[in-house]
Amino acid sequence: MDKLKKVLSGNEEEDEDKGIVAQMNEVTTLSWGTRIKLFLLCFILGAFLSILGTCLIFLKNGLVIFAVLYTIGNILSLASTCFLMGPCNQLKKMFAKTRIIATILVLVMFVLTLVCALAIHNAALAILCCIIQFLALTWYSLSYIPYARDLVKKCFGSCLE
Repeated sequence: MDKLKKVLSGNEEEDEDKGIVAQMNEVTTLSWGTRIKLFLLCFILGAFLSILGTCLIFLKNGLVIFAVLYTIGNILSLASTCFLMGPCNQLKKMFAKTRIIATILVLVMFVLTLVCALAIHNAALAILCCIIQFLALTWYSLSYIPYARDLVKKCFGSCLE
């Protein structure tokens, strides 16, 4: 819209002085409101797919459908945060020292769940992978809350004593 305003007002020369990288950055930058809307859309779609997969679990081949929809829903929900912080910043945070193991475990469980459901066609193994996927994603999510993982460790440690 700004570019259209510049062209219509005759201030087109300013853009020619800028580099191509600066021009591309202006075109691809999303406003905060757009980022929030896309985040919500992607997150809600991911949650919907996960819930839909859970609802379809009792159909014939429902366990496989559940595993696939649940995993795709989790991937979409995880990817939705890219709209808030940007994909590069998201990847930096995902592979930070404090959460690299959790990130790798989550990504491995995404792949294993889909392999068990689609290639191996083993529903029990796919469900086991979904459970581990849920736990890994929970542990990964807790890494963004200060001291949350320490609290969970202490909680489970005291329960086991």
